[in-house]
Amino acid sequence: MDYLKGLNPAQRDAVLQMNGPVMIIAGAGSGKTRVITMRVAHLVASGVDAFNILVLTFTNKAAREMRERIMHVVGDEAKNIWMGTFHSVFAKILRVEADKIGYPNNFTIYDTDDSKSVIRAILKEMQLDDKLYNANFVYNRISGAKNNLISWQEYQQNEQIQADDFSSGRGQLGKIYETYANRCFRAGAMDFDDLLFKTNELLKRYPEVLNKYQHKFKYLMVDEYQDTNFSQYLIVKKLAAVNENICVVGDDAQSIYAFRGANIQNILNFEKDYPDLKVFKLEQNYRSTQNIVNVANSIIANNKEQLKKNVFSEKEEGDKIKVMRAFSDNEEGKIVAEAIMQERSTRGMKWHDFAILYRTNAQSRSMEEALRKLNIPYKIYGGQSFYQRKEIKDLIAYFRLTINPADEEALKRVINYPRRGIGDTTVDKIILAADQNMVTVWEAVINPSKYLDGRSSAAVGTFATMIQSFQVITRTQSAYDAALHIAQHSGILKDLYEDKSVEGLNRYENIQELLNGIKEFSEREDIEEKGLDVFMQDVALLTSDDKNEDKDADTVSLMTIHSAKGLEFPQVFVVGLEENLFPSQMSLNSRSDLEEERRLFYVAVTRAERKLHISYATSRFKFGTLISCEPSRFLDEIDARFLELDFTAKPAPSANNPFFDDERNSWNKRSGDVFSKPKPAAAPVKTTSILAKAHVPSPGFAPSDTSNLQVGMEVEHERFGFGKVINLEGNKPDIKATIFFKEIGQKQLLLKFAKLRIL
Repeated sequence: MDYLKGLNPAQRDAVLQMNGPVMIIAGAGSGKTRVITMRVAHLVASGVDAFNILVLTFTNKAAREMRERIMHVVGDEAKNIWMGTFHSVFAKILRVEADKIGYPNNFTIYDTDDSKSVIRAILKEMQLDDKLYNANFVYNRISGAKNNLISWQEYQQNEQIQADDFSSGRGQLGKIYETYANRCFRAGAMDFDDLLFKTNELLKRYPEVLNKYQHKFKYLMVDEYQDTNFSQYLIVKKLAAVNENICVVGDDAQSIYAFRGANIQNILNFEKDYPDLKVFKLEQNYRSTQNIVNVANSIIANNKEQLKKNVFSEKEEGDKIKVMRAFSDNEEGKIVAEAIMQERSTRGMKWHDFAILYRTNAQSRSMEEALRKLNIPYKIYGGQSFYQRKEIKDLIAYFRLTINPADEEALKRVINYPRRGIGDTTVDKIILAADQNMVTVWEAVINPSKYLDGRSSAAVGTFATMIQSFQVITRTQSAYDAALHIAQHSGILKDLYEDKSVEGLNRYENIQELLNGIKEFSEREDIEEKGLDVFMQDVALLTSDDKNEDKDADTVSLMTIHSAKGLEFPQVFVVGLEENLFPSQMSLNSRSDLEEERRLFYVAVTRAERKLHISYATSRFKFGTLISCEPSRFLDEIDARFLELDFTAKPAPSANNPFFDDERNSWNKRSGDVFSKPKPAAAPVKTTSILAKAHVPSPGFAPSDTSNLQVGMEVEHERFGFGKVINLEGNKPDIKATIFFKEIGQKQLLLKFAKLRIL
């Protein structure tokens, strides 16, 4: 029982509760992973057969880390636990049971690009407008249907769905869905959504299969339960129905994936499914300082839909959270870059101790420019995955076709790469012949003389013979030996080696890196089967967190907040806290959407260990136009006791800044006005609201007659403070004035309602 040492009372109670339904509500930084791994280790140590334990995660990385930790406690027995992502575990089950639903057990798993390629081909065949029927839109529509367990038949029969499609001018979506489903089935392929959709179908249609796995998996654990969708929820509920030894772990405050189909109600309503549920709350945050935890609590307290918990930290109080105001997005980048430079030098930190988090990828531009100007090394996370690069997908397509010759998408990708005299016309003839004769495309390829003539037939026949030779090699050689043989004899290595450009060299090195990875796989001692088909199952199920990143690189990390979930950094900068940006403008239509945005802010704040910085700009370019921005409502929700306000930044000199005198190269000053000196920091602030208006109207303030207002005049507004007129447009009585206010940036006001005092 030594593994229980070091657990706090709440963690220990959760680990020791072996039987019955259990929900562990794990606050940010509360040691969730440790509790899950120790609980599984305790089950095995207490005599539960490892083969009877199922642990479902959302990333391969999480599954690997848990298995390694469990092995330290119980040894090699941990290898027998069924542990992995939803998709990898259910793919494993489907390969065993595939024949029952009409699939080969070596079915291909299509990634997103493969699926969209099939959809584009269908749109072309149906002669549909690819702008109206955008492949991304169609893919997401089909994906959404599958995640809600709506088959193509049900899709076409649902009156509401059909009405929505026809009203949007996309009445053929149901037919596209049908064709896509049939095309995948014919190719012996499943997309990612099918791995859940087909598992539900399997368990529903075959009670004996459901009974088999219900009795096999006597103990279920689900990590990140707040991120499950309807399809995942149903599978888990069915599998746990017999023994009800189900333990779900999660934090409703970190549910941020509704756009992927995640349903927060799964965790909020878990007790309704299991009335005798035992709930354990992990509330001690071991990651962040007290001030950071207090800020996070004050934010999430504004959400109505939540499971109440009192997260606390026993670490040092820590620095107050610095809120920085900039006058533009470029200046925001400059402020952040300079702060990183200063913090690094004064505290002796590394570049990788810092992260900049933003709501949208587009915000990275100003940050990148500012970091480059100060020669600060950085890395953007969330870019193109290693396995999404063209040369990698080309070689993997050869692997896929070798393992499953019915894989039509793989065949089309490589049949003429490298070039071997098989043009698009020949490929079209093969596909047409396969359709007309109701055979797979591969069957047409291995019998080219039936459907083609002359040189085309010979070239296709040579290609078919090559793939068949690869199949023989794959059955007898290790994954690495087979992969190297295919890379060499397909001509890919030679083709890339002969390209001496920088890009060609990079592509060649990427192929070498892939082969290196397969070599490592072939030499692993913790797996028995080391064939190329087993390696391909792992590749097909790689998730976005498994990119080959250099974890030791000393660079500042830039990423969206969604990408940052699960990570932590000593210092975090959360930028762009402005209305319509964060919260996003698209989230303002409903309370549920707004609450998800607030949870996203909570996730951003809780990534910080020692110090948190928040920034916003009062103006930002949007579609080439400079617009005024208001600070985010989320800032207003933070208790000012935990904040340090840094509003000392001045707008950079530019033609858009009327307070800078270009001729004198100095700031315009007026005795006694608010521009004459920087605004003090937090000390004078009496209010609990960060957004309280700082401007106090001049004594005897009274609006002036603005009928003769001119560009260049200086004015005072009761709320916005002092400003300068930079543009007038329209006719009386509806003249609009564009005014640049020192405190908040540019505003456009209707003069008849503006109540301005001319100075």
